[in-house]
Amino acid sequence: MKRIRHYVSRLVSLDVKNMLAVARAISSRSRTPVFFILIDMVWCSLVYQAGYLDYEEFEFNVLSRAERRTWITSGNANSIVVKYNQRDFRERFYDKPTFNRTFDKWLGRAWLDLRTASEIEFVEFVKNHDPIMVKVVDSMSGAGIEKHSGDDLKDAHALYRELMDKRQFLVEAFIEQHEGMSALCPTSVNSLRMITFFDGTEVHIMEAVLRMGNGADVDNYGRGGMYTVLDEKTGIAPYGAFDKYANTFTEHPQTGTPIVGFQVPLYDEVLATLDTVGRVIPEIPYVGWDVAISPTGPAIIEGNYNTGVFQMKPSLTGIKTGLLPKFREVIDF
Repeated sequence: MKRIRHYVSRLVSLDVKNMLAVARAISSRSRTPVFFILIDMVWCSLVYQAGYLDYEEFEFNVLSRAERRTWITSGNANSIVVKYNQRDFRERFYDKPTFNRTFDKWLGRAWLDLRTASEIEFVEFVKNHDPIMVKVVDSMSGAGIEKHSGDDLKDAHALYRELMDKRQFLVEAFIEQHEGMSALCPTSVNSLRMITFFDGTEVHIMEAVLRMGNGADVDNYGRGGMYTVLDEKTGIAPYGAFDKYANTFTEHPQTGTPIVGFQVPLYDEVLATLDTVGRVIPEIPYVGWDVAISPTGPAIIEGNYNTGVFQMKPSLTGIKTGLLPKFREVIDF
């Protein structure tokens, strides 16, 4: 029944125009009629709980039925969330300032919640921090996140009113990232999405993902960024990256820094930090942590109780099987 409710909710919010655009793009690349792509998309949504974006991102059009059954899809991920992440505790992750208060020890930066801080406190904050990041407190996928610096901060009173009007209540000092991470893309903080599951005894690393900006202020996949997976034990990227337009990169297009073979600095410290924070709220055992690497160590950006799905395109790796079997070794769903 929960699966049916999830499917209906996705159907109600379906962006038909974008689905058609995605189908046409796949059709153009594969020389398959759009009609057949659309029919296959619907079939995969019913059988494998794969949304049309899953279908494109994981190249379902080139996979056999047996191969498709090995991929974790957005529907599978939702099943884990529904079963394990207790509803009464989700706000501690969903509301960003509440998350910051809980995990302040591991943030590595100053911050303000404009719902409780005064305008004077904000003015003092921007005197001491340039640049700053501002965020809508309950947004997802990088929506409502902006960077302000230099002239933007000169009239702090006007900026305060603007942020209040736009509901960008969370204000944070910009994270100074490790020079090794900055070498990928200096215009954004390049972060890790580390998906963990706490079974009551052990914090398991289910996925390790390296996200990079590509000229924008954020590295989110849906907002111009790109990603690749990491070896979760070593923090080394064995493959190139790709963006939402299916462009692939073995080197970063802005800096020329090699992506294949890239070693995330201070990765052992990342694993140690996750082993700690993954136990703080055991009622939310399945979390996608966004982690920056500062010059002194990991800095937790946020935690996502409904983390998205990240897997490599078969065309990049030559591997046509996904991570669902690995997930099921650890998580019963």
